[in-house]
Amino acid sequence: MYPFNRNRRLRQSEAIRSLVREHSLSPQDFLVPLFVVEGKAVKETIPSMPNYYRYSLDKLEEEIKTLWSLGLRAVLLFVKVDDTLKDNEGTEAINPKGLMQRAIQRVKEVCPDMLVMTDVALDPYSSFGHDGVVQNGKIVNDPTTVILAEMSVSHARAGADFVAPSDMMDGRVFAIRQALEEASFIDTGIMSYSAKYASGFYGPFRDALDSAPGFGDKKTYQMDFGNSQEALREVAADIDEGADIVMVKPGMACLDIVSQVAQNFHVPVAAYQVSGEYAMIKAAAEKGWLDHDQIMIESLTAFKRAGARIIASYFAKDVVKLLG
Repeated sequence: MYPFNRNRRLRQSEAIRSLVREHSLSPQDFLVPLFVVEGKAVKETIPSMPNYYRYSLDKLEEEIKTLWSLGLRAVLLFVKVDDTLKDNEGTEAINPKGLMQRAIQRVKEVCPDMLVMTDVALDPYSSFGHDGVVQNGKIVNDPTTVILAEMSVSHARAGADFVAPSDMMDGRVFAIRQALEEASFIDTGIMSYSAKYASGFYGPFRDALDSAPGFGDKKTYQMDFGNSQEALREVAADIDEGADIVMVKPGMACLDIVSQVAQNFHVPVAAYQVSGEYAMIKAAAEKGWLDHDQIMIESLTAFKRAGARIIASYFAKDVVKLLG
């Protein structure tokens, strides 16, 4: 006796599969990370991130135009700072004429409607390569949050739509929100890296920005990857402190966390498909071990299936081209 209900009826052709598909990708899903450097006519390859680049401001302008033409409407900016400008307090981070501030302005000049989010953390500016101020070999919390708040106001003044604190200092979202309010940037949003794990998947990113820690690791402030309940506490705290969007990082390794956050909180959830996750797919595809485009689509769709509303991915441009 065969069942009256046969699930395979809804899998018989691409037409029916696409009609009943629960989750699919579109350009509106993506946040595009961009790496910015000083100079002119610079488009530098990143060896550990094939087909991804660092851009000088003139080349950034060209890339922004390309992204917009593809339907991509949001970027997340990171800057590679010269070693001579680094110190323990991240002084260059609040320079109104700094690279980040000029990058924000350049994007808004060439494409005013592009949504600009900015990385807020000290590691690109730190002589120690850590996300906070170092005192007696320890990354200290409260002095760091003061600087992060100043950095956020500086980014907002330059034209950023959202600031994205990625440091995992306690209380930094409240400090940033308060500083933005006091400076009358009431409409500047905060996308907090609320559940950011201390992970081995960040290596290529640190190569891209020359921001690896100069000593030790980041386990005293980024989360232990064995924990999940802690992630929910972190997210709840950031929402209470004023976060508009919450981020889970790394993404593919933390799809369970993305799902739990999406189910437990009523704010947009972002997930970051990080550099190591990108590099693994690229490397395996180059070896011929995986179908690049198939795995790219599968991995990105998994974020949607888990509940992410926003996907930060180095594949954004490639996948949108593939989707047509």
